[in-house]
Amino acid sequence: MTKENLEQQIIKSYQKEEKMMILIFAQWCVNNEFDPFDMYIRAYPDQKNNHALREALELTVSKEEAGDIPLETVLNTLDFFGNTELAAVVHEITNKK
Repeated sequence: MTKENLEQQIIKSYQKEEKMMILIFAQWCVNNEFDPFDMYIRAYPDQKNNHALREALELTVSKEEAGDIPLETVLNTLDFFGNTELAAVVHEITNKK
């Protein structure tokens, strides 16, 4: 495998994992009756149209069909991908509820 092929494979793997992170966040929002777009805009006001989040929401299932996603899982996943602002918004909103 060439260096360029390896780099492309790493990028694709990261993008796939990033999509999973967004799906975890979106499903958690559905499960807990939060608006994921509202939370995202609070964290990143300059990024109002998030295509990846829209795609993830299309893949979510109802709260009744979904398994439980612990808050710690969402926070750790967001932090892992550098979404500390969004993790802070999630933490703030869940503390208010």
